[in-house]
Formats: sequence, C-alpha cells, structure tokens
Amino acid sequence: MTGATPPPGGRRARRSLGQNFLVDGNLQRRIVEALGAGPDDEVLEIGPGRGALTLHLEGTSRRLVLVELDDEFARHWSATFEGRPDVTVVHGDVLSVPLAEVVDDRSSLLVIGNIPYNITTPILFHLLERPRPARIVLMVQKEVGERMVAAPGAGDYGALAVGVQSVAEVRRLFGVSRRAFRPVPGVDSVVLEIVPHAPPRLTEEDEHDLRVLTRAAFQWRRKQLQKTLRDHPDLGVGRDRIGELEQTLGLDLRRRPETFAPERLLELARAIR
Repeated sequence: MTGATPPPGGRRARRSLGQNFLVDGNLQRRIVEALGAGPDDEVLEIGPGRGALTLHLEGTSRRLVLVELDDEFARHWSATFEGRPDVTVVHGDVLSVPLAEVVDDRSSLLVIGNIPYNITTPILFHLLERPRPARIVLMVQKEVGERMVAAPGAGDYGALAVGVQSVAEVRRLFGVSRRAFRPVPGVDSVVLEIVPHAPPRLTEEDEHDLRVLTRAAFQWRRKQLQKTLRDHPDLGVGRDRIGELEQTLGLDLRRRPETFAPERLLELARAIR
C-alpha cells in the first residue's frame, strides 16, 4: 500500500445509490484477504466509495480497476491515483460499463465489492455473463446471500440459487453485522465467494433453456412442476410428453420445483428442448 487517503469523512451516504460504508477495519482486511489477489492479478472493485476495501487493495495486484458511480467519489479517486499506471478509475454504473473494454482479460479477472442491496441480483448476473471472471468476492444482504447458497428443499431455494449454482461454485465465507456500517442499515450482510466453472460446464444453449425453465417453475413455485410445464405460457409441454419425460428421466413431476437440484432441472430443460 502506498498511502492513498480516503475522501473527507463528512460526506453523507446517498440512499439513492444504496450507500452504506463499512467502517470496521478488521472486516475490511478480512474481505480483501478472502479475494487473495497477488502481484500478477487484475482486480475490479465495484463501488469503492470511501475506500473501505480500496485502501487495502492498493498495491496488492498488477492492476486495480475501480468502477464508481458517485460523482464526488469518482473525482476523488481519479485525482488520488492520477499518473498511476496500475490503477484505473472508471466513472459509471457497473451495469452499463462494458467490462471487456476496461479490463485486460475477463476470464482471469478477480472481482470484489460491497454491493448495493437494491441491485445485487442484476450486478451478479452481469458479472456472470460470459466470459466469466476467475473469482468473485461480494458482500451482499444476508437474505440474498442465503438464497444464493440454498440447497434444494430449503425455503429460500429458488431461481437465484439454480442460476448461480449451475455456472459457479458459491460458498458463504462469513457474516457481517449491520453495526459494522455507517449509516447502520436495517439488515445484516454476508460475504460470499463465487468461483465460476472454468471451463464452463454448460453450453450457452443449456444455460438459456435452464433459465427459461427455472423462471417459469419458481414463478409458480407452489404448483406441481408438471402443471407448470403444461400450463405456463413459456413452456407449454403436452400431457403425453410429460409422461414421457417422467419415464425417461426418472423424475416425479408431481413434486414442487424447490425439491429439484440444479442438475436435475438441467436434465429436464435439455429433454424439453
């Protein structure tokens, strides 16, 4: 670390940008250590804000790319790192920034961030577009994190778990109390590690078909899967075909969708195709 300083502390968090600043130094270091960036790595940080993670990331990798939407913070970090070839500041929304144009290689990229709770899922799936980063460490709302790591049969298992777990290994690293933030949010957080499968285990066609099936199935999650297959407008599988699928795949489609593991839903999506 070469001594970069955070922005002045008087600036209030902006609710419109979902800002809550992590002020616990031990947790800041622990999150950065979980990323495990080394001198040959390229790191992308989403929303550096007041620098809770940035000041621990600086100098640890070959290149650090900061994507910041807040005008004041973007100006501060641009001025702070002016003339530094190992740090690039991008002023913009990570959801609209073409990552392939601001990083050297998406497939070897390490990503880190304290993600605004209101746009966690869009950011996650934006990051999981191909080519996918090598590793992602995110701090998210506890409830959303639990949905990502949920197992089949759990009450919070759904389309989010299937979508993430079908393309990556995801695990909960540790929890973060709401008291570690200023201002104090109304919920606790959790830090997750997401490691996309490399090479991808599914074809792009597999991923599309699985996404269509899971969206329909969990939109009607209280119905038997066979009814969703038959009646949902995005699926429209005939009654006779449902019987064939049960015999061929050895599935009981009278069960609800939350009882099926991602790999079984993938088998079904492929067979429907």
